[in-house]
Amino acid sequence: REDSKLYTWLYRIATNEVLTFLNRKKIIGFLSINSNEAAFERRLAADENFNGTKVQLSLQKAVNKLPPKQKVVFSLRYWEEMKYEDMAEVLDTSPGALKASYHHAYQKVVDYLKKDLDIGD
Repeated sequence: REDSKLYTWLYRIATNEVLTFLNRKKIIGFLSINSNEAAFERRLAADENFNGTKVQLSLQKAVNKLPPKQKVVFSLRYWEEMKYEDMAEVLDTSPGALKASYHHAYQKVVDYLKKDLDIGD
């Protein structure tokens, strides 16, 4: 249980730092995220060490297109498999709000994948 509290506490610090950084970048007048994401996607696709499938690349592109908060929520839930209660503590919000945010992010990812991979309903 102690390890879980430390893990949650460290996640909260890291997440707050990232969100603060992103907010400062907006105020200072930040470069287009889309151009940074496009460059990242091109590097990933061209990287000879990337052995991912087209689906994995498409998933990364879909996540990159999410708004910052949804991207954080999706990443914590999908990749880190963090519980909503722990996420709520880290992000200082309610589990219900996180469930809604994750649902919207998940739906956007699914919609993007269907379109990008040309998958029907």
